[in-house]
Amino acid sequence: MMTAKSIPAIQQHNQKSAGVWNSAGSGYEEVSRGIADSITHAVLRLNPQPGEHVLDLATGTGWTSRLVARRGARVIGVDLGSDLIEAARQRAAAEGVSAEYRVADAEALPFADGEFAAVISTCGIMFASRPEAAAAELARVTRPRGRVALTTWLPDSTVFEMFKVMKPYMGPPPEPAPPSPFEWGKRERVRELLGDAFDLKFEDGISYYREPSGEAAWETFSTNYGPTKALAASLDEERRKDLRREFVAFHEQFANEVGICVPRTYLLTIGIRR
Repeated sequence: MMTAKSIPAIQQHNQKSAGVWNSAGSGYEEVSRGIADSITHAVLRLNPQPGEHVLDLATGTGWTSRLVARRGARVIGVDLGSDLIEAARQRAAAEGVSAEYRVADAEALPFADGEFAAVISTCGIMFASRPEAAAAELARVTRPRGRVALTTWLPDSTVFEMFKVMKPYMGPPPEPAPPSPFEWGKRERVRELLGDAFDLKFEDGISYYREPSGEAAWETFSTNYGPTKALAASLDEERRKDLRREFVAFHEQFANEVGICVPRTYLLTIGIRR
């Protein structure tokens, strides 16, 4: 059995990633606002019960955990970013929601075997750098007959296309390159990762991201979304202008009479621990 004292909060190979995601701080709440419909979907299908012990994995600023807590569950939200966790604590307190938060690494969770009746991760676990390790930890901390609910962006989603806009401005990936997080959007990949430990079912979903304009989308992401904010900060002025122009143009493809509305397809996975 693993104990909290046996592992570091964040493993060395995830320190850089932690810094990137943490850079948004409390602003990440705006990104969660943009996927709130998919979070509600995941919580609905998880169906947390009063008194159940639930883990919210990659909680960000705690949007998902607060929904779970309002169902009466005892929820712990974990994330790589210390500033994200502090923002989650403050927001839960401000909203009068009872939830616990702590910094933790999805690939080495500081919890006992079978500690949770349910685990939820809304577009979070998919970004773990070592998916097999994260999947094994997810299985380890879920009790027999316990439940998991995951939302993951599809590999042909507009979120993937948004990352394609950013990719030319990023530095070269490490060798060997980590697997694409969007592989988690494939049923067959989720079965590879979790099928030995869980009985799995799937449901397709569409989240709608709404902003007044493409410019507003840029402001939201360059200020509040770690990967975009860190990337923009790393570029010189001209390259940053180019990225902004392409990012805005991408989102303006989805303009209508009142703003932009970007459909984002995702996979909902529901699992029962064997």
